[in-house]
Order: sequence, then structure tokens, then C-alpha cells
Amino acid sequence: MAEVYDFIPEAEGDEALYLAKLLTSLDDENKKRFSNVYRSRRKDPQTILILCLLGFLGLAGVHRFILNQIGMGILYFFTAGLCFIGVIVDLVNYKDLTFQYNRKVAQEVRSLL
Repeated sequence: MAEVYDFIPEAEGDEALYLAKLLTSLDDENKKRFSNVYRSRRKDPQTILILCLLGFLGLAGVHRFILNQIGMGILYFFTAGLCFIGVIVDLVNYKDLTFQYNRKVAQEVRSLL
């Protein structure tokens, strides 16, 4: 687990546990490659939270576009975040939304190595 923090210090909680599992079978050179690519592609939960809050200012769905959920982003944009209910739900679940995206990115990067 400490090894994950050496390569990806911003990882927390479930993300760190998941990355520790992915990094176990890699040598140090591949761990460095993985961390460089992963860190450039991962999304920060606080950024997603701030973008989700923009939904209350009339820019609903920006966080969904950033998380590569284009269909939901369009739906949120044209329905004011599903009448703000979707925005409120996403405010509660922003860490899970970010973790799902980052997990997918980690799997893609791992498959490239």
C-alpha cells in the first residue's frame, strides 16, 4: 500500500486499494510508466465536486462531460440537472463517480503495459 503512495500520492481510500492490487505484479519500471500515464488521465474528486456545483448556476452536466458520460451530460444540460435532483444526487456521490472513471482509466492503462 505504501508503494502506491510512492507512485501516486494523491490516491485515497478505495482508489489506493484498487491501484495497489493493480501494481502488485508490475516491476518498478512499469510502475513508473503506469503512474505517469494514470496521473495524466485521472480526474480529481474535488474538481468533479466543483464542476457539479456549477449545476446550480445553470451549467448542469459539465462534470458528466468531464467524466466522459456524454449522454448524461447532454441530458443534464437540457433538463437543468434533471430539475436539480440529479445534481443533488451527484453531489452526494461525486467520489463514487470519480472512482468509477478512474478505475476504468486504470484498467485501460494496465492493459497497455
